[in-house]
Amino acid sequence: MEHSKAASQSTSPSGDWGAGVWIAVLVIGAWLTSTILLMRWQVSFTNPLLYLFVLVQMHLYTGLFITAHDAMHGTVSSNKSINNMAGYITTFFYAAFWYPVLYTKHHKHHKHVHSDDDPDYHNGSFIAWYIRFIRNYLSIWQVVFMAALFNLLKIWIPQPNLIMFWVVPSLLSTLQLFYFGTYQPHKGEHDNPHHSRTQRKNHVFAFLSCYFFGYHYEHHASPGTPWWRLWRMK
Repeated sequence: MEHSKAASQSTSPSGDWGAGVWIAVLVIGAWLTSTILLMRWQVSFTNPLLYLFVLVQMHLYTGLFITAHDAMHGTVSSNKSINNMAGYITTFFYAAFWYPVLYTKHHKHHKHVHSDDDPDYHNGSFIAWYIRFIRNYLSIWQVVFMAALFNLLKIWIPQPNLIMFWVVPSLLSTLQLFYFGTYQPHKGEHDNPHHSRTQRKNHVFAFLSCYFFGYHYEHHASPGTPWWRLWRMK
């Protein structure tokens, strides 16, 4: 497939990211474990742990998408089948996205960054840009599928758990990804070939905010570097 070929071309020459598979498994496993456990947790809106768990889930959802993003650049595994499988799994778990569609649009972003042909760019306000960003990636079939899945799952899972640990964190994650991974790096004008800015060096904040993707100039300069090594590029 076309995305398999291009993914291999995005991989850094230093090469075989064997650790990428285990890190992808760790992220997926952490999301699955957390989600399963929280579906059985007794929701109480007076319990402060509820809001901490929502934030943890949000961060793990973001981790799913960042892992899919690594797959788009061929850095989960040098084995194309394993790499693409990670992309399909994480995009589906995130919100029933279809990996090849995201793959095509993301590489279009890299090729035409900060231009009219860039699907991630919008010369407008934060809200207008965010709405365009969501509409550009979300399809009506996804909405229908997720709504049907929600109504199916609530047969066995309490609705408050589904809302607080499945729906809300995924929506918050889109804001996290958009703000730190698209809006902040690409807003305004830039005097560099990647039309990107970067966060100040603070690896703890960079990880917590968006898995080091606030170091966004570094990502565009070295797209073959996986998220867990991106801090080294700073």
